[in-house]
Amino acid sequence: MKMIQKLSIQGAKGKISMLLQTPQGHEGENIPLAILMHGFMANKKLEPLKTIASELEKRGIASLRFDFDGHGESEGKFSEMTVLTELDDAQRVYAHAVSMGWKTIGFAGHSQGGVVAGMLAGRLGSDKVRCVVQLAPAAVLRDDALNGVLMGRHYDPKDPPETLWVFFHRVGKGYFTVAQTLPIYETSAMYTGPVCLIHGTRDSIVPYGYSEKYHEVYQNSELHILEKENHFLSKRRKEVVETTVAFLEKHLKGNL
Repeated sequence: MKMIQKLSIQGAKGKISMLLQTPQGHEGENIPLAILMHGFMANKKLEPLKTIASELEKRGIASLRFDFDGHGESEGKFSEMTVLTELDDAQRVYAHAVSMGWKTIGFAGHSQGGVVAGMLAGRLGSDKVRCVVQLAPAAVLRDDALNGVLMGRHYDPKDPPETLWVFFHRVGKGYFTVAQTLPIYETSAMYTGPVCLIHGTRDSIVPYGYSEKYHEVYQNSELHILEKENHFLSKRRKEVVETTVAFLEKHLKGNL
């Protein structure tokens, strides 16, 4: 039986919904925690984060999944979401985890969540974040905003619309203006701890070259380019999960 606890904290835009999944039989022990961050238009209950959380539990590692504002069960409006608001959400979740007593913490994020994970690790530093896994990190979002394109929809990048209707979601102007000047690589490169990058060669949303760029700017990273894998990492899911969990286990439990 899985030990999953529903939690919520106050965010800048309302309540942030979270799921804390802990291994049974480890009460009171100093077990590590992985904070898992979903992608654009996704939520905490979707893959690959759901399976990653279950596999971490089997290896004695807790996980904390949460919905960014305007996503899933969290409050807030999607149209007011930007990468900076998501960074704020993630930092609040991290602070809450620390307040709960977690001492050894790592991050894993998919797509836009991977961008947030990298940038927040850069802000916090390797003394506070033990390791980071970035799954198809969507650093393309800055170039897309500068070029006036989002998931097939086009707009004037010099005068973004107040809202853009994309796959049943209203994306607000702030998302585009923030993305255009977002220091993704500069902030992420401040992190000097171990990083694992996983990306597919058939990612039609975020070309794998963006992970190669991350690999260039990091001091301590490993890069896994998966042939024929897509953005959602569904073709080689077992391999993706195993690589992610093994990396987190190595660096979160190595010194315990």
